[in-house]
Amino acid sequence: MTSMLNNFWRDAVRPLIKRPPALQVAALCHREGDAGTEVMLVSSSSGRWILPKGWPIDGLTACEAAKQEAWEEGGVKKAAANNASAQSFLGQKRFDNGSVIPCEVKVFSFKVKKLSDNYPESERRDRIWATPARAAELVDDPGLKALIGNFAA
Repeated sequence: MTSMLNNFWRDAVRPLIKRPPALQVAALCHREGDAGTEVMLVSSSSGRWILPKGWPIDGLTACEAAKQEAWEEGGVKKAAANNASAQSFLGQKRFDNGSVIPCEVKVFSFKVKKLSDNYPESERRDRIWATPARAAELVDDPGLKALIGNFAA
């Protein structure tokens, strides 16, 4: 009987009450550098390398919100979006208090045309450019590693 109840809980009840992952949007900003394609990474509050990302913004499409994050966190002043190239990966949002929640991160590709050194989060974030292979080595999240690693292919 216990086995039957456990199976019922696992197969029927748990899927009904399990929360779906939260949604975040991210910007995969790229440019052509001397050595070929380069990807922009920004530092997180904990010092990890990430893409500029954040929560959806009321009144903006997901792509527009990702572009806003690229400005606020990385100083991307002008960029051309490629809406057709939107991809997603399952990752985690780590909060400063140590808690973690699952997130679906929808990533939009932006070809950077103009950068600014003076942007809203310039005092608390570092920005680097790296080849996609190097950027994939620098990020922690397995889903983000795969997405960046496949970017240049």
